[in-house]
Amino acid sequence: MRTLVTGAAGFIGSRLSEALLSHGHEVVGVDDLSTGRADSVPSGVELLIGDVVDMPSLGQVDLIYHCAASYKDREAWEQDARTNVLGTIRVVREAQRWDARLVYFQTSLCYGLTPESPVPLGAPLDPRGSYAVSKTAGERYIRDSGVAYVSLRLANIYGPRNLSGPVPTFYKRLTENKPVTIVDSRRDFVFVDDLVWVAVRAGAAGYGPYHVASGSDVSIAEVYCAVASAMGLTVTVPAIQPRGDDDAPSILLDPSETERTFGWTARTPLVDGIARAVEWYRVNDVAETFTHLRMAG
Repeated sequence: MRTLVTGAAGFIGSRLSEALLSHGHEVVGVDDLSTGRADSVPSGVELLIGDVVDMPSLGQVDLIYHCAASYKDREAWEQDARTNVLGTIRVVREAQRWDARLVYFQTSLCYGLTPESPVPLGAPLDPRGSYAVSKTAGERYIRDSGVAYVSLRLANIYGPRNLSGPVPTFYKRLTENKPVTIVDSRRDFVFVDDLVWVAVRAGAAGYGPYHVASGSDVSIAEVYCAVASAMGLTVTVPAIQPRGDDDAPSILLDPSETERTFGWTARTPLVDGIARAVEWYRVNDVAETFTHLRMAG
């Protein structure tokens, strides 16, 4: 099977490409390297370095995983719209051209800042902020395209190669002996290999949206403690700060439909997954981390 992975040099795309190769796929990748790393692309992937919007037709593909996304600058509306909306439309056109199945990676922020908890599949969508709005628009174009698709609405995904969110941010701040900010919010965390497991299966089964979530949430303070402990540091939690007005108190997704359809559950304990992420950070340079949230100061 010839499979296209957009964002193949990124956190999720590179891990997914490894799994697809191990399952016998011929993998073609696209990435502009704005947040991805070329050294993360596994050997065996045919990589095109460039913008997904301007992606040329790469010939017959049977399956597409659309991992590419713009998210690192919350004020860059034009860039988010270009990559997350126009880029998704470009991917949809390729899926239509080759009658390819499409797997999309969507943010749980599509439900807004104060969703019910846990969020049922089918809950009203209320995205806030450029990243969530543009990602949700992309999902709507896919829904209306007529292609066979699965949209995986993701809890916080973490693990080796992840450069966004609290885990790499805490690691980087602690290694640089800089102050750490911990806010009073909670999130559901899923290890990247657990996501990849269900994503591979979504290439052949399911239709429409599904939640990729553990079904339980933890405080950001607990995440900090796990990172500090994995680094061998004495764990002393800094004062908890109020979250910003663009940060949800908690986003907890109901994964029951995903469990029924794919026979899947999130299996990796948080402390184990964070230890594996920290080990990767020790070996590899963490030059920059990213967030879609408004940063204080």
